[in-house]
Amino acid sequence: MPHIRSGSGVTQALRGVPPELSAIQAPVRASLDRVGDEIKRIVVSDFADIEEVNEHLLFMRGKLFRPTLLLLSSQVEGDQPEDALRLAAVVELVHLATLVHDDAVDHSVLRRGLPTVNALWTHQVAIIMGDYLYSRGVSELARVGNLEALAVLANAANEMSVGEMRQLTSYDALDFSEASYYRLIAAKTASLMGAACEMGALAGASGHCEPLARFGHNLGMAFQIADDLLDYTGLEAVTGKPTGHDLRERKVTLPLIASLPRANEAEQSLIRSFFTLADPGDEDISRVVEIVEERGGLAYARDRGAHYADLAFSALEELPGGPAVAALRDAVAYAVNRRR
Repeated sequence: MPHIRSGSGVTQALRGVPPELSAIQAPVRASLDRVGDEIKRIVVSDFADIEEVNEHLLFMRGKLFRPTLLLLSSQVEGDQPEDALRLAAVVELVHLATLVHDDAVDHSVLRRGLPTVNALWTHQVAIIMGDYLYSRGVSELARVGNLEALAVLANAANEMSVGEMRQLTSYDALDFSEASYYRLIAAKTASLMGAACEMGALAGASGHCEPLARFGHNLGMAFQIADDLLDYTGLEAVTGKPTGHDLRERKVTLPLIASLPRANEAEQSLIRSFFTLADPGDEDISRVVEIVEERGGLAYARDRGAHYADLAFSALEELPGGPAVAALRDAVAYAVNRRR
């Protein structure tokens, strides 16, 4: 288990009340308010069926965390360039596209407490709409001629696709290693957060592309580990999805991976039996969650999340001071400590 340096940024971030996302977004609030309008402009269609799905997706729009990272990164050297607003909208579109595809692949019926596209329409419609959102984002970058940002985003999209395929082809879930887990979340989550920060740097802080890309990557790793922890500890009323959702979907994440070697023979047998159940009930899931907690899986995952958060803090130390960097620093504490 990695050691967290005494007095490090992450140690301080884990003390007290974590920052609110609204406070982190304060330096870019005016721009975030315009991101929604930019998204509407980019995805508008004269095909009524697409417009109907667009309206639903825009209604269930999330917290705009990735656009926030991009806009803050673009302000590291001062004022925000106008291009950053378009880039922020495109990053959110690509993120939304991945969520629509993920829900279709997982047959999820809820996202952020609202029905998914595949639940309201069909899985085919969900796949097509995900493709539409992604293609509109790419088209927008091509239209404005920002080839550097396009290359960064295309690389992240490729990584996310490969990551999804790796997950789908991992047939024996319980043989999924810790190294494979890190490779998966690097592709599925950290790649887009890293791209968002690098694209922001390209727009307004080109001298800091490398540390901002590294910051975004490590923040994404910490963010996903925290998300996987919430599946074991969160409440549906807070997270918008049932606790144990990943277990119901036979997804093995870091808390379970870490606890398996420490479980006794009876516990390992119970967990293996759980993964053969066609429709596990709440009691089945609760027992697995208990084993994971008792065998230190949650504590280990928290420690690893803190490790990546510390790497993100270290990358920020290479940047000049100012409100944008301070907000990025708070974004790390938010990612590690959030409850939804």
